[in-house]
Amino acid sequence: MDVLSDAFGEGEWSDKQKFLSDIQEARIITVPVLLVKPQTYMNRSGEAIRKLVDFYKLNAANQLLILCDDIDLPLGDARLRKKGGPGTHNGLKSIVETIGEGFARIRIGLGSKPAGADLAAWVLSIPTAEEAAVLQKTYDSLPETIRAYVLDGSAA
Repeated sequence: MDVLSDAFGEGEWSDKQKFLSDIQEARIITVPVLLVKPQTYMNRSGEAIRKLVDFYKLNAANQLLILCDDIDLPLGDARLRKKGGPGTHNGLKSIVETIGEGFARIRIGLGSKPAGADLAAWVLSIPTAEEAAVLQKTYDSLPETIRAYVLDGSAA
């Protein structure tokens, strides 16, 4: 989200408890958007998303784009899908349980956890320098992918 803030953000992040999120207004060319960092536990992300969808009366199918990590994708892969199931991601499960499967998402691959590693500890750990470099390239490509999606709905 910080990469998107640098690319599109206008003003500062603000803590909005009514949305259980930090939010920032942004603009992609002429299209106003809202960048959101839910402040719930990841497996309760749907609560924050529901508050935003209800307040702004969003059509999740074409006015919502969720970004999340994904251990089921190779490190650095980024996949945009316009709808679908949550896979093994508990945050996506929470959102699907709250608003259904009809929302776009970009899943960013973390790769598989090392054998014997605790999943939560591994996902929250600091990546190696090599992993961080791969992820940074992916993050740097996100603004263009999102710009294309917002402006013409193209699935990258």
